[in-house]
Amino acid sequence: MAPRLIMYHKQSTSARTRFLRLPYGGVCGFAALPEEAAIDERGGGSPKVVTHPARVLRDAEVRLGLPSGSLEMEPGFRCEIAAGEERTEVFLARFTSIDPPFETAQAHGSSFIDLTQARGLPPVELDLLRRSYERILG
Repeated sequence: MAPRLIMYHKQSTSARTRFLRLPYGGVCGFAALPEEAAIDERGGGSPKVVTHPARVLRDAEVRLGLPSGSLEMEPGFRCEIAAGEERTEVFLARFTSIDPPFETAQAHGSSFIDLTQARGLPPVELDLLRRSYERILG
């Protein structure tokens, strides 16, 4: 399983936080997690290959057609996801622009959603969003 990235924008004046919902309908860039995916609370089995977060950021910027530096890693956030024998990491990144890049997102079939608009996501993604929101708010 490829590493995943949850991307969000936090308005500097109002602190309004929105997450990028991708074309597949979820928030874990860039493909749906397997149905049996769950957060590995034990942290005992590490992924076979540990990914450097900078590579995940650059890949996301390229996929979305964003200039380098448009995303910034949220320090201290990292979750492990297990699906059967497969494992991967989930990182959290913030858009650095003053306003969310609505047009760029729309051009790629994505949109920005508030946390309340995420109700229909799979349970594992809802749990990841909850953890992300807690990290963002401090």
